[in-house]
Amino acid sequence: MTSQVGGKCVVVEKSPAARCIQETLGIQANRLGPKRGKSEMNKRALIEKLIEKLENERASLAEAALHTYEAATHEESEAEDQYDTRGLEASYLAGAQAKRVAEVEQILHTVKHINFRQYKEEDSIGATALVELDHDGKKSYCLLLPQGGGVAVDFDGHHVQVITPQSPLGEALIGRQVGDTAVIDVGNQEREYEILSVS
Repeated sequence: MTSQVGGKCVVVEKSPAARCIQETLGIQANRLGPKRGKSEMNKRALIEKLIEKLENERASLAEAALHTYEAATHEESEAEDQYDTRGLEASYLAGAQAKRVAEVEQILHTVKHINFRQYKEEDSIGATALVELDHDGKKSYCLLLPQGGGVAVDFDGHHVQVITPQSPLGEALIGRQVGDTAVIDVGNQEREYEILSVS
């Protein structure tokens, strides 16, 4: 370290005790300082939980679609007369299930490859923000993603809802900051959400 002596800067070697104190304080600062880091770790764990849920949902849907397709193409599903629509209904169901599998795969791809930003308290809310809200004394959490609105995951004792920027709440949150109030119209009433935190 340097010190002023007689108007000149001189190098002063730290004593072992001073170095020990500085290292100890540095370790404590690292533990206390990254509260943002702690929030980021929680967010990463949330994303991993969301990916796990989506992968499980995709597997279940794919299996159900396969069974439905097999049922639709089985010889027992052949129409016995013009009023027998079992096979047709099964094929429609299989098509709908296959479409849902594709939708989940697209959401999963987005979640796996999107760059999740770690927000600071003073930052304006944007895509990938994890936002804590208060509505009439009830806390809720939402995660802003380009797609996947309606998907939800239970994490760390909280229910986290995925919303898109195009949704009423997502649109109301974009550009706002901690301490602001987001207002959306629900029917003929206004619903206010106070923004408690963002990460």
